Parts: sequence; structure tokens; C-alpha cells
Amino acid sequence: MATDYDAPRKTDEEISEDSIEELKNRRNDKNSGSVDEDEAEAAESFELPGADLSNEELTVRVVPRQADEFTCAGCFLVKNRSQIAAVRDGQEYCVDCV
Repeated sequence: MATDYDAPRKTDEEISEDSIEELKNRRNDKNSGSVDEDEAEAAESFELPGADLSNEELTVRVVPRQADEFTCAGCFLVKNRSQIAAVRDGQEYCVDCV
């Protein structure tokens, strides 16, 4: 948004008058406090910890570690060999963990 620095500025009184008028308009607006979202529908989309997920199926394809990847000994994430930062006691550590 462009700002015109040459435009005349409002005084403190004009700014407070504008904001008071806006507040009065909002107070008179009956729909300003209502929420459009149904709470029951929103609650159904959340999964609680410890919920029974035994009948759920994963849709993620798991690929084994490739030849150009390593498992970091610090964060246990599989990363590309280009991210090896240190090797200590035969274990490889990534750039983020060093």
C-alpha cells in the first residue's frame, strides 16, 4: 500500500473521533459478536491423544534409506550425505545437530 507523505495529517482529535464513531458502529452491529463456525463440526475434526486409531490405514509410502543418505546420530532423521557435518566415534551428525 502506497503512502502519500505530502497529504495533510489528521490531528489527534480527528483520529479519536474517527475511532469512537467506528466503535459505536460496531456496537450497533448485531452480527459482530457472532461466530460463523459451528463448534460441534470443529470439534469433530480434532483427534484426541490416546484415541483408538486401530481401524485407520496409513496413506504414506515409506521408502527405505537410500545409498546417498545417512541417519543422524543426534536427531535420528534421515538426511542427504551432503549434510554430514561431523563424524564422532563412527557416528554421523548433521549440520543442524553440530
